[in-house]
Amino acid sequence: MEISSVQMLCKHLIFCAVQRCRLRDDPCRLSVKLTPSPLLSPPLVRISVSDTGIGSKLEEYQHLKYPNDLVLAGKWDGLISISTTGISDNEMHHLNLNIKESVSSKRLTRLPSTTKNGAKFSGTEVSISTSESVDHLLEDLTFFFKKMLILKIPMVAVELLVDYSIMPGSHIESCILAIECGSLPLTTESITCLRSGLEDYVLKHGNKLNSICQSCFLTGENLKVGTGIASCLGNMQNNRLVMEAVIIISELSELATPSCFREHEMETEIFFLRDFVPCTAPQSSLDALKGISWKSYGLTLRTIKDQGGCALLEWENLPPSVHIDIVIHYYDKQLKALDTQIGQIDRSLTRKAVKLALDDLKEKNQGVLLSRHAQKICNYAPDLAKTIARLILSSNDLNFQGECCSLLGLQPRDMKMEAVECSIRERIVSVIGKNDQKPQRSRREAAELLFERPDLMEDEYHQELEDEVYNSFDLE
Repeated sequence: MEISSVQMLCKHLIFCAVQRCRLRDDPCRLSVKLTPSPLLSPPLVRISVSDTGIGSKLEEYQHLKYPNDLVLAGKWDGLISISTTGISDNEMHHLNLNIKESVSSKRLTRLPSTTKNGAKFSGTEVSISTSESVDHLLEDLTFFFKKMLILKIPMVAVELLVDYSIMPGSHIESCILAIECGSLPLTTESITCLRSGLEDYVLKHGNKLNSICQSCFLTGENLKVGTGIASCLGNMQNNRLVMEAVIIISELSELATPSCFREHEMETEIFFLRDFVPCTAPQSSLDALKGISWKSYGLTLRTIKDQGGCALLEWENLPPSVHIDIVIHYYDKQLKALDTQIGQIDRSLTRKAVKLALDDLKEKNQGVLLSRHAQKICNYAPDLAKTIARLILSSNDLNFQGECCSLLGLQPRDMKMEAVECSIRERIVSVIGKNDQKPQRSRREAAELLFERPDLMEDEYHQELEDEVYNSFDLE
C-alpha cells in the first residue's frame, strides 16, 4: 500500500489497532494522541496510536510503501516507531521502521527492550512525527472519528486527544473526543450497534451535537429504520464475510429551525466501513448501488458521485424535510489474524444487504417506500373508500352492516361516515402496501397493467381494486 499522505498513514495505523483489539476478545482501549512541539524548527506534531489489544507484528507494516513525493517528503521522514508486547511476553519490544529505506534489510532497527517486571498485559504504541499542521490533522481525524462513532465498536473504547502540556503556560491535556464502550451490552450484535450508532448520528445532526436535537426529533416516529445482512463463506480459511446495511429515513418536525437543515438535503452520503473502520467507497459497491431498482421503492436516483472516496446519491423527488442516511459495513465475522490487504468486496453482497434493508424498512412502515405504481393506486384510495362506505351505510340489511362493522373493527355506535371511510381507506392502503412488497412477477396481472394500458377504463380499475380489498376482509 502506497502512503500518499500523513492522514492516510494515520488511518491505516488506526485500522491495525482496531483489528488488534478485536483479536483480543476482551474490553480494550484505543487512543490517538496529537502532541505539538511548536518550539522545534520546523514545528512538529507527534502522532501516537496506542491500543491494549494483542501485540503487533511486523507483517502489519511490510506492505507500506513510501512514494516518490516531494510534498510528503517535506512533512514526514518515513520513520515509524513501534513499542509492543504480547500477553505472554516478559518484555516490551521497541523498533524503528524506516519505510523510506529501499533496502529491505536496512528498514528495521531493533532497540533495547524493557522489562515488564512480571506484569501481564498486552498492547502497542505506534508513533510518527510530522510537520503537518496540528489543526489540519485534528480536523481530519475528528471527522474520521465521528464516522467511527456510528459503529459503536463492541468492547472497544476510543479517544482522540491533543496534548498541549509541552507548550509554555499550558499543562492541560485537552480531550477532543471520547467514545465509551459501555453504552451497549458487550454481547450486542454488530448490526444492532450499527443501527444504534446511525440513529445517534442522525438525531445529533451528523454527530455535531452532544445530544439529540429536540426541535427536530420530538419522538422516535421521526425516524424510520431498516436493516439488512448478507453473508457468504470466503476463502479456504473459511472466514465468514458479512455485509451489513442500515437505512434511515428521517423527517424533520415542523419546529425544526433553518440551521437544522443540512446543506445538501437532496443527497445521501453513503458511509462505507470495513472491519469496523471507515473506508473509501469501493467501486464494486458503487456499481451495486447503481444496479438497484430504486424506482420500485418510490425513489428516483439522479446520479452517484464519487467525491474523494465518499459516495453521494443524488435524488430527484425527496421532500425538503426528508433525508435518507445509509451505512454499509463489510467485515470478517470470524477474524483469526490481522490482514491489512484490502480484498475485492463482493458486489452481490452489497446489493443484497441494501435491498434487504430497504425491504425491511418498507415492511415495518406502512406507506413508506411505495413504488410509483403503488403510489398511483393509493391516489384512488380516498374515493374508493368513500364509495364503499356509502354502500355500507346506505344498505337496509342490518346483518350486512353488522358484519362490515365487525370486520372494520368498529363498534355499532361508531358506524358513522367519517369513521367507516377512514377505516376502509387504511385497509386499502395496507393491502396496496403488502402487494407492493411482493416480487414484481408475482403481482396480479390486472394490477400491473392498470396504468400502462391507456384503454383501461377507470371503472374497471375500481372493480378490480374493490374485489381485492373485499377479499382481504375474508368475506364469504
